[in-house]
Amino acid sequence: MDFVECIILFLAIAWIVVVALTGARKPSGLPPGPHRVPVIGNILELGSKPHRSLATLAGKYGPVMSLKLGTRTTVVISAPEEAKMVMQKHDLIFSGRSIPGAAETLRHSDFSMAWLPVDHQWRKLRKICKEQMFSAARLDSSQGLRKAKLRQLSDHVGDCAAAGRAVDIGEAAFTTSLNLMSASLFSMDFAKFDSDSSQEMKDVVWGVMKGVGSPNLSDYFPVLKRADPQGILRETEKYFQKLFDIFDDIIDKRMKSRKDKKDDLLEALIDLNLRDETELSLNDIKHLLLDLFVAGADTTSGTVEWAMSELMRRPEKLSRARDEIRGLIGETGEMQESDIQNLPYLQAVVKETFRFHPAAPFLMPRKAETDVEINGYIIPKDCQILINFWASGRNSNVWSDAETFMPERFLEGDARKIDYRGKDFELIPFGAGRRICPGLPLAHRMVHLMLATLVHGFGWKLEEGVKAAEIDVDEKFGLTLQKAKPLRAIPLKL
Repeated sequence: MDFVECIILFLAIAWIVVVALTGARKPSGLPPGPHRVPVIGNILELGSKPHRSLATLAGKYGPVMSLKLGTRTTVVISAPEEAKMVMQKHDLIFSGRSIPGAAETLRHSDFSMAWLPVDHQWRKLRKICKEQMFSAARLDSSQGLRKAKLRQLSDHVGDCAAAGRAVDIGEAAFTTSLNLMSASLFSMDFAKFDSDSSQEMKDVVWGVMKGVGSPNLSDYFPVLKRADPQGILRETEKYFQKLFDIFDDIIDKRMKSRKDKKDDLLEALIDLNLRDETELSLNDIKHLLLDLFVAGADTTSGTVEWAMSELMRRPEKLSRARDEIRGLIGETGEMQESDIQNLPYLQAVVKETFRFHPAAPFLMPRKAETDVEINGYIIPKDCQILINFWASGRNSNVWSDAETFMPERFLEGDARKIDYRGKDFELIPFGAGRRICPGLPLAHRMVHLMLATLVHGFGWKLEEGVKAAEIDVDEKFGLTLQKAKPLRAIPLKL
């Protein structure tokens, strides 16, 4: 039973409950918003692509808008200044998480850095991630690993070019990201290019993202959680369990072979566990690995696929990016991570992709820990807060030609100084404040390097019958946005 069918059935039953009619009234003090249907509130207005439908509603009701989603009061923020108030001025008040039921699968939210409250355990996990994986020193020391994965990507594309065979850009980028994460975490590759294993793992990762991010009646009406009318909780548990089974097996083997030390995150985590299990349990380790593995593999590869899609729709921009890279490192040179800062157009392409196709359209849902005033409105305690960064990125009051993919905007004027590390709220694909994504430093390097690998060494042509302007840019919605139709293109050796 799909989402709309469930809504109609539930509405038919719930309408009988006359007392619930009072739920149509909006409490005074809340921000403006659309009229609330009795019982279900504004659920039907979400649609299959909530980031787009809520952006349209924000155009009518403003950048701070309230909705009633079943029993859940939600405030949607759709502009940079208001996002800054939430994520900087009142960052601590809005540091809580509104946890979807799917994230509670196998008690994940009880251990996950992504969903934990800002407390001792959360700070400890953030510190471990920074010290063991994401600090500048750690990233510099692991450059060799990233080079190896990028060479594998280049070799795969080169083989396809020699055979005249099309490359599934998203699958190739995902396999590269997946193997980078699995090598960093476990010293092993999880997949091969053009393999069933890669697609299977991609399906599992997307299953987790879709389950946690999809509109779910069980979240809006907790009484329905046990019934799980859309089957989202059951489906999500299946994907979580597959990943945990893999992790359990790897951890078990590693615990039994302590003499064979490896230089990866799992080894460091096990050392911490053996030193003091009360500080870092095996459960903590397993759930942390899931956070890092899923987020690291999905968001980076998705961004690269979107960037290539937009560049191939505009061949002159693809050529400009290639010419810039070749002008710096030559036709056969190998790009170094230190070269990123000397490639302003490549950086502009990445920024524009973050603006135009943000990996997480609503970032991560927040929750108000106390009542607080924003723009003269009262945001009540326990209210869910959604930052619609997708809407902010398409806001014509913030961006000129907002509906056009135009990297050049970041090479001139005030936009040239805009960065995405959480200081400039026009561009916050990784969030901001104390809950900014800890993996930002690694993602910054990998997105630029992977995109440069695909652009620098190869020309690209579309499969027969497909025109550049016709490249599909439709999305499928989950916690992240993926291309609905994979980008396939034939590489050409230059």
